[in-house]
Order: sequence, then C-alpha cells, then structure tokens
Amino acid sequence: MYVTIPIDELRPGMYVQRVNGAWLKHPFWRTSFLATEHHVQRLRNSGVASVDIDPSRSQETDEPPPAAEPDAAAATAAQAAAALEPAPEPAAATVSPRRAPVPQADLAAELTRARRICQEGREAVEAMFQEVRLGRIVDTAAMVPLAQEINASVGRHPGALIGIARIKTVDDYTYLHSVAVGALMSNLARRMGMDEQACQEATLGGLLHDLGKACVPLEILNKPGRLEDAEMELMRAHPAHGARLLGESGVENEAILHMVLHHHERMDGTGYPARLAEDELPLLTRMSSVCDVYDAVTSTRAYKEPWDPAEALRRMASWKGHFDPVVLKALIASLGIYPAGSLVKLSSERLAVVLEQRPDLTRPLVRGFYSARLRSHVLHVDLDLSAPGCNERITGIESPREWGFRDLHKLWAP
Repeated sequence: MYVTIPIDELRPGMYVQRVNGAWLKHPFWRTSFLATEHHVQRLRNSGVASVDIDPSRSQETDEPPPAAEPDAAAATAAQAAAALEPAPEPAAATVSPRRAPVPQADLAAELTRARRICQEGREAVEAMFQEVRLGRIVDTAAMVPLAQEINASVGRHPGALIGIARIKTVDDYTYLHSVAVGALMSNLARRMGMDEQACQEATLGGLLHDLGKACVPLEILNKPGRLEDAEMELMRAHPAHGARLLGESGVENEAILHMVLHHHERMDGTGYPARLAEDELPLLTRMSSVCDVYDAVTSTRAYKEPWDPAEALRRMASWKGHFDPVVLKALIASLGIYPAGSLVKLSSERLAVVLEQRPDLTRPLVRGFYSARLRSHVLHVDLDLSAPGCNERITGIESPREWGFRDLHKLWAP
C-alpha cells in the first residue's frame, strides 16, 4: 500500500513510487526510485507538492544506499540517479555521417507496430488540438505514454516509424506531423549521443512543438494556395500560442518551452518570432528546426507535392544560414544519405527504393523494381549494396513524380 506524504517529509532511503504535482515540474522522467539525499534536494527545489511512498521497499536511513548494492531496489536507485543528471551536449566532432545504427528489431515486425503507433498518435494529437479549440486546458501529461512508445520504436528500428509517419494525407498532416517530428527528434538525439532521458525529452518536445496551430483557423491551416499577408501573420503566431498553452497546462521544462516558441528561428537570425541569434538557440531548439522542416518538405501538403527524402536532405544542406550544420549533418547520419523510401538509380540502370540503412550509408539495402532503360517494371529483387561481391552501386537520386510513381511507399512498406 502506498502512502502520500508532503515533499518536506521525504527522507533518503524512502522508496518513491510516484511523484505528484504539475506535469514536468520534476526535472526527470522516472518517478519510481529509492531516494537519496540528491533526489530529495532536487525534488524539493522543483516545486513538487507530494510523493507516494512504498513503505515495503523503503530503507529508512540518513545515508544513501551503497552504490554496489546488488538487489533490485539499489539497481533502480542507480538508474534514477542517472536519470536525474542533465544530459551533456555532445561534441560536434563526434558526429559522423558514415555510420548507421544497427536495428534491434526486424523491419517488417516494427512496421506493424509503427502503423499502430501512428494511428494512436494521430488520434491523441487531434484530441489535444480539439481540447484547445474548445477552450480547455490541455492535459500534456497524457502525451507522455505516446512519447515513450515513439522513443522505444525508434530505438528498436528507426526507419520503420519515421518512414510510416512520413506517409500522410493532406487531412492527416497537421496531426501526424507532430508524431513524425517526435520520431525524428528521438532518432536525432540518439545520433548526437544523448542519454535516454534526453531522448525522451526530445521526443516529447517534437510531439508538442506545433500545439499552437490549434489556435490557427482551419481554413488557413488547410488552405491549398499561397497565404495572404494577414493569414501568414496568424500562422506565424502559432509558436507563441503553443508556448502559452504549455505554460497554462503546467509545463515548466525550459528546453521544451524554448523549442516550441522558437522552432522557426534560423542560425543567421532571420527566423521568427524573435529573430534570435545563433548563440541564443540551445541544442534542442536547433534540432527541432531541422526535424520540423525535413518532415514538412517530405510530406504531402495542401499546396505542394512532397520532396523525395534524399532530395530534401540535399536541398536543406544548400540553405546557408538556415540550420546548425553540425545538427543537419547528424540528421543526415541518422536517416542515411539515402533515407528509407528514397528512389535511386543503380549502376545497372534499374530503379530501386531504399529499404534499410547499412553501416556504410552509401550502400543501403534496396529493392529494384523498374528498368530505366526499358521503361518497364521488372521482377522485384532486394539488393544489399554493402554485401561482399555486390557490384551494384547508386548512381543518382530520382524523382518519383517525374517517373509517375504515386504509391512508392507500397514497395518498401507493404
């Protein structure tokens, strides 16, 4: 049985089962741990009102438990201590575009989970937007389980959820865009060497970054043509609306609040809403800018066709002053030079769609399906371009639209 106590009564050695209080007031994700003096002090400073204690797992003492304690409670305490520490920002020199992480799950199995996560995520984000439109306070804590599922899926196989989330209709865009950016942020955070807590924070920030669009009239959000100046002004107010809504809901995480308010800033100071300079943009905000734009340009919008993923990365790399070059380089490394779903031409004059990354990002696993020379479909064949003895190589990026391929995703995510 758990006992609720005021935070002032918390002592080292008590087992905290749950942290009560406003969402995200405490500076960590795990809420079940054996408290040390360090934990007690951090919780008191955070403004948390009370905690639920499990007396059966508590070890009343004035000293923190030994670090080498082999039982489950001590292991939990060690994990909690690690979660409490702020994640260090990775050094730029550690980011390399030449290696890709090894997936921990089969692609087909993770695609099935990814479809479910996208469906549930779309519904959750739409419900959150609806609460705003009805004038209610948003329960942002309800998004935590979704953020955790997204982060876990990306950890198992990043290409699955990122690829599925990119496949959206015009009507789905506003909601699935948030899911997609959450997944991209999780993958980018891993690529930049962040710990699990920081990856969770990045994922949640991605999910919430466009909440302010719930305050933008639907006729402007879904307008198929160019926005008028007055309409653009309303659209550009969405970051401020988002930060306000999160503040009203109890969010006090400064990193997330900053990225929600400033994810449209640019490194050269020409972004909005505040035209912040480079040294005023923290890492999470820089990451959100890159992920937000990548998903936007590779998605079907009311006013434009999507760019091919590989082409999108090439174009983004040419925009001087827009992104942090180290973060963009890390995004490319996390997705691959030829992201899953990219249409490429092989040295054999076959067209192929990229299925999965390999450690050498120039040699992914691809599925050949079309003869560019004969202009006709051929028997599908999967080719691991990194396999010993494989003489095929990618010679260029192709445009699905120019070749008339409207449902290319059905080849790699059937």
